[in-house]
Amino acid sequence: MAGVMTDDAQQRGREAFERQEWGKAFEQLQAADHVQFLAPDDLVRLATAAYLNGNQAAAAVIWARAHHDFLTQGNIPAAARSAFWLGFTALLQGEQAPASGWLGRGSRLLEEWGDESVEPGYFLHAEAMRSAVAGDMTAALANFERATAIGAQFGDHDLVAMARQGHGRVLIRLSETVAGMAMLDEVMASLMSGELSPLIMGGVYCSVIEGCHDMFDLRRAREWTAALDRWCASQPERVPARGNCQIHRSQIMRFHGDWSEALEQAEQAQEWLSQPPPQAAIGGACYQVGEIHRLRGDFAAAENAYAEASRWGRDPQPGLAELRLAQGEVARARLAVCRALDGAKVTRVRAQLLSAAVGILIAAGDVERARTCANELGEIAGRLDVPYMHAVSLEATGAVLLAEGDAAAARQALSEAAVIWRDLGAPHESARARVLLATASRRLGDEDTATMEFQAARHLFEQLEATPDLRRLDELTAAHGPDSAPILTPREEEVIRLLAKGATNRLIAGELHISEKTAARHVSNIYTKLGLPNRAAATTWAHEHKLVQPSST
Repeated sequence: MAGVMTDDAQQRGREAFERQEWGKAFEQLQAADHVQFLAPDDLVRLATAAYLNGNQAAAAVIWARAHHDFLTQGNIPAAARSAFWLGFTALLQGEQAPASGWLGRGSRLLEEWGDESVEPGYFLHAEAMRSAVAGDMTAALANFERATAIGAQFGDHDLVAMARQGHGRVLIRLSETVAGMAMLDEVMASLMSGELSPLIMGGVYCSVIEGCHDMFDLRRAREWTAALDRWCASQPERVPARGNCQIHRSQIMRFHGDWSEALEQAEQAQEWLSQPPPQAAIGGACYQVGEIHRLRGDFAAAENAYAEASRWGRDPQPGLAELRLAQGEVARARLAVCRALDGAKVTRVRAQLLSAAVGILIAAGDVERARTCANELGEIAGRLDVPYMHAVSLEATGAVLLAEGDAAAARQALSEAAVIWRDLGAPHESARARVLLATASRRLGDEDTATMEFQAARHLFEQLEATPDLRRLDELTAAHGPDSAPILTPREEEVIRLLAKGATNRLIAGELHISEKTAARHVSNIYTKLGLPNRAAATTWAHEHKLVQPSST
């Protein structure tokens, strides 16, 4: 009777596995295994179902059993394949010792066996990954190419896809971006065509999206994410995106304005990565949680999330510095972002810090360093040549030009940035650029354009529930109402104080460590903003608004 029950559960488990119903397959095969130990082929099905059902600990135990049973049968390739998945999944989780042990064991078994099979290609792929992480790109490329050739020789689509996505990622790191992205596109096309097994789909997608993020190619990341979601919706059980993959998805959703879904993805990533043994990548998930709370105005929750990110080894910058700026702590924001910039070498990280630094430095009155940061962003945008980086560069340049008093040039750069943000479907970035654009238009006396841009920005901020931005926008528009006095920037206040003390443009430049041309722009901008004809009128205004202390007698 027990044998009949085992056979029934085993058959139901196999059928559920073929239908890709991972939960049901795991339940039935596990039930059969409890009555009578499964054969190794069914153990592989059970391990795969466990892994795809989110139970990595169980999957590891079952793959180890399959490995032992295949060895007992003398099936060396199958035993090595189980060893590969044990080592490879440990490698992806950052468990270096188990990864090294299982990958070394599988390689040795195949070497001693000596016959030809596809399995050595899998171990070459793992070795290539380790070389890439270690920075040996020459070795990584050679092994990815060899693994691809072996996969093609044996018609193994999984191996070919895994090796080619690794190859593409290395090409991107070597600045061969066109070839690298084309290779990743091809891999995603094979995934969407149904050629790949569910066991590798999540990892391939995650790697491709990470490559898109490295290149700031968020449009491509969004398109592939949408395509994969449509494909998964047609499957009996969606191929899960977990951990790092969910962090990347959270970034995409945040960029495109779906903050609620972005927060949910980040929190799910936290939960997944916290499962024993917890993975350091939790820090990235915590950082994304902090970003969304900051944008929504929940500063206490944001600060807690950034602290948790730091605890797991993820530098909380530039988010924490931008939080300090939003809290009005400009000096702390400046110190934090400059410290982070001094140690940042990776282009992706450095570009994010530079973008935040521009706004913080302008708020701190350090326009010269903000100009340096904007110029470096321009160089990065030129190298990468993707819309996202062009928009970041143009917005930073526009903000600096505005701070320098060149409203006309600022408006041109900001107009271009706003168009790119709109085309990329980035509502928050679009709104922020339009606020700057409105400010430039107002300084040029174009009140109609300024009003329209402020209104458009407000609409976007309201849709996003971006409370801090709405509050700043209220202050900005109220400050320029018909009955209010114009508001000067911190740098302009420094300039008018010196001007009121009789300083020439050259003396102002020397005192503030800026160029004489920049000092002249500040003076001209002050005249325009305050509607004043000359230095004498500006001096009177400064005294009336108590920007200059009366001299003692």
